[in-house]
Amino acid sequence: QVRLVESGGGLVQAGGSLRLSCAASGSIFSLSTMGWHRQAPGKQRELVARITSGGSTNYADFVKGRFTISRDNAKNTVYLQMNSLKPEDTGVYYCRQQLGRDYWGQGTQVTVSS
Repeated sequence: QVRLVESGGGLVQAGGSLRLSCAASGSIFSLSTMGWHRQAPGKQRELVARITSGGSTNYADFVKGRFTISRDNAKNTVYLQMNSLKPEDTGVYYCRQQLGRDYWGQGTQVTVSS
């Protein structure tokens, strides 16, 4: 059974930085595509960034140049470094693991004040 646990969220001022972590249980992490998604109040969940098992990445246009996704297969952990944060980045950030089926974490709140 896969379990994903996010951490690193919090309250930060605009222009600040946060680093999110997602620790995964199970033995399939290194084979999986890992992603970060976010959901703002009243909006649908949307993809922020994704990294494949081979290390290829893609980003939503609204975070390009500001956010960086990375993974450490030895630690079964995926990271999201978020710089130059904006108030519109506020939301709950979810970790997603994809390998045949999807697994989701419970989410971590990110609040960016203006």
